[in-house]
Amino acid sequence: MDMMVILLSIGASFLLAVLLGPLFIPMLRRLKFGQQIREEGPQSHLKKSGTPTMGGIIIMIALMIAFIKFSDKTADFWVLLTASLGFGLVGFLDDYIKIVFKRSLGLTARQKLLGQLLFSIIVCAMLYNMNHSTEITVPGTGWGFDLGWFYYPLVVIIMFAASNSVNFTDGLDGLLAGTSAIAFGAFTVVALQTSAHESAVFSAAMVGAVLGFLVFNAHPAKVFMGDMGSLGIGGGIAAVAILTKTELLLIIIGGVFVLEMLSVILQVASFKLRGKRIFKMSPIHHHFELVGWSEWKVVTVFWLVGLVLAAIGLLFVI
Repeated sequence: MDMMVILLSIGASFLLAVLLGPLFIPMLRRLKFGQQIREEGPQSHLKKSGTPTMGGIIIMIALMIAFIKFSDKTADFWVLLTASLGFGLVGFLDDYIKIVFKRSLGLTARQKLLGQLLFSIIVCAMLYNMNHSTEITVPGTGWGFDLGWFYYPLVVIIMFAASNSVNFTDGLDGLLAGTSAIAFGAFTVVALQTSAHESAVFSAAMVGAVLGFLVFNAHPAKVFMGDMGSLGIGGGIAAVAILTKTELLLIIIGGVFVLEMLSVILQVASFKLRGKRIFKMSPIHHHFELVGWSEWKVVTVFWLVGLVLAAIGLLFVI
């Protein structure tokens, strides 16, 4: 693949996000699309109440314009588009309800899961129609096994896990934007190595879009991406891992997201079974805040962890 296309995808989406920010942020502020902060969260976050949210629309528009421009419109293109925009739509509805009804929780858990399930099933149907391989390969071994029809429930699980773990990561200024840029940067390399043209262009466009958004989302954030951004990013990274046949590698490259999700699962399980909490607060980035780390320190350390995990993941494919 022409490396120029990858660089143009990154550059175009970055420039679009930087240009869209000054247009959408004042609009979101005028519409009073401000973030509602949970009272049970860190007290230092209360001052963020009212900061414009739904900034994920900046990411999605920049991403899609660049992706549509530089992609070849193959079957992979439609899978990526459906996964990212579909999950982003679920996030949009969640954000909209939060804002309109002035509450920190939007869609109910059941409604959100049903929306995610709907688009996961659509993606499964698309994969089936394009004769996508149902084989799973263990990273670094060359050993694989065919799951047959059981592959499709795995796809649903991957999409659920990826989107929700990415969503859990979105809790501090710049945290998700930075970690997702690193993860998608790694998957750009993975896609190039596996000759997955559409996935490479999509990943590159996502890198540019989230870095452009980071210009406005870095501490102190002028805008939050909301669930529209985080779920769209999660759906997109799941689709890239599936299309590049690196489903298991996602666990390593997206290790920060996995850590965030595990911290929530362990916290809930421990409290229900033992009546005790493992962390001061979950997801785990809040735990580090409550033990005295500054927000910026937590974010930069998590970025570094994400960078190390991405590098380890790439060792399996380079």
